[in-house]
Amino acid sequence: MRLSDLPDLLVKTAGTFFFIGYLPLAPGTFGSLAGIFLFFIFRGTGPAGYFFLFLCVTVLGFLSSGRIEKSMGKKDPGCIVIDEVSGMLLSLAFLPAQPKVVFLAFVIFRILDTLKPFPAGRLQSLRGAAGVMADDLIAGVYCNIILQAALKLNSSSIM
Repeated sequence: MRLSDLPDLLVKTAGTFFFIGYLPLAPGTFGSLAGIFLFFIFRGTGPAGYFFLFLCVTVLGFLSSGRIEKSMGKKDPGCIVIDEVSGMLLSLAFLPAQPKVVFLAFVIFRILDTLKPFPAGRLQSLRGAAGVMADDLIAGVYCNIILQAALKLNSSSIM
């Protein structure tokens, strides 16, 4: 490996989230599961620590995804999963780390990421990193709002 290859390797490592994006089946689902893994690791760091984690993952997503897209010559290739990691982290923000809640967040996020409700579908058509990241961040916001509302309205049916 040449030193000049290192930046490309780091970009691929970040954008594919340690090469999870190269798994043969449902890489976006595995990216979402990686977000849950990070949620459980960093939940004890408090809101500031969790926000810092989310910010780092999201910034890495914006820095890497557009570059991978350009190098592959393909719009939002499936190997880029850092957007799912970031969206899943946003889905779980300020939610309890209870298995039922985390499972619902995972299911709702995957559904929203697939359906791309307004404005996610339109934002996905943006060029570069913004198009890769925006739809998953919107799905994460919507998922979080749904679960926050459900917890407030009827916590006994969810937990």
